[in-house]
Amino acid sequence: MSPPGLIVAAPASGSGKTLVTLGLLRALAEDGLAVQPFKNGPDYIDPAFHRAAAGRPSFNLDSWAMDAAMLAAITARGAGADLVIAEGSMGLFDGVAHPGAAGTGATADLARRMGWPVVLVLDVSGQAQSAAATAAGFARLDPRLPFAGVILNRVASPRHERLVRTGMAAAGIAVLGALPRRADLMLPERHLGLVQAAEHADLDQRLTDYAAFVRAHVDLAAVRGAASCHPPLAPTAAASLPKPPAQRIAIAQDSAFSFVYPHLIDGWRQAGAEILPFSPLADMPPAENADLVWLPGGYPELHAGRIAAATRFLAGLRAHAATRPVHGECGGYMVLGEALVDKSGETHRMAGLLGLVTSHAERRMHLGYRQARLLAPVAGIAAGARLTGHEFHYSTIVSQTDAPLAVVTDAEGKPVAETGSVRGQVTGSFFHLIAAAA
Repeated sequence: MSPPGLIVAAPASGSGKTLVTLGLLRALAEDGLAVQPFKNGPDYIDPAFHRAAAGRPSFNLDSWAMDAAMLAAITARGAGADLVIAEGSMGLFDGVAHPGAAGTGATADLARRMGWPVVLVLDVSGQAQSAAATAAGFARLDPRLPFAGVILNRVASPRHERLVRTGMAAAGIAVLGALPRRADLMLPERHLGLVQAAEHADLDQRLTDYAAFVRAHVDLAAVRGAASCHPPLAPTAAASLPKPPAQRIAIAQDSAFSFVYPHLIDGWRQAGAEILPFSPLADMPPAENADLVWLPGGYPELHAGRIAAATRFLAGLRAHAATRPVHGECGGYMVLGEALVDKSGETHRMAGLLGLVTSHAERRMHLGYRQARLLAPVAGIAAGARLTGHEFHYSTIVSQTDAPLAVVTDAEGKPVAETGSVRGQVTGSFFHLIAAAA
């Protein structure tokens, strides 16, 4: 039996849904509930905050990149929980124009599919009764969408709150809470999103503060009472998690290499793979008995000098690559190249396993879903396999001398110039793998 759930959404990014989600997760966990978090869409930072807040692993759910069976397999991780709290992405209805495996990737897709009512976080700064028009539009645009109500955010005063509530009452919109302005509770950000959870020495105190803030201004009983769900999507979907590309996988894990989707690691472990973490920033080489080295994305451009000076890591990586596969995603791909130019324009020598030079000095955003057909194998993922993933970075390719790894297109099927690279058993790409199919 699936637990009832809610999905915290908003009209747009920056409305406050992450703070509300974290506050709800921690407050309900403090009340003794087993709360299962999820994140809609391709975000590899928020799930770590969710895990810290709820004490349970959080997983991405993506209706564009994942088929129904994979969505069911991942949501099954909520079995045994008392309640699901999922965090949306961007605006509630924001997705791609051409549906993918199971939808457009919009938060509304997930809400409809799972039957999780939407709690809309509404930034009401600069308006009063007019906020009800926005809420009513979101509540009624799609009659199939379950809608629980709104949590007002950035309320200026008690009078402001009364006026907004008056408008909501007239529109028939339930108000589940009203959060006053609190600039001191904002989480710091950098160019790819929030500063990572592991980088906050005071994270537990921050989460406790968020919980207290939400508890003081949100009707938690009403939130719990609004939760609902559909029956499980597919009771036999456990086999739909991604298969491991090798038996013993050495994965770089530290603040420079942390962007990997939790469902991948979870699926690999469930299939019997051994995960062998190591830290390049601590100058650790990958395990000598590893069958595959996987370098996730992250922030190598912020640590390029340390990586270039990590001689044991680089030597171990090169030794592994002489006989066994190595794969890098985004930041990991950059580290496999000849050099990385940081924001200040300084060039740092990298592993030299691919003929790639990248620069962060000339920033240009690359963002979007990716479809790829492999032209060469990535460890145990065979040539010809079709992958879905997502690309988000600001780095520019200065030179790329190796053969392309894949034929890559965007969500609309248009060719993408960043094809990845392959040299022997060393492969890399700018997109982060979400799912793979033969």
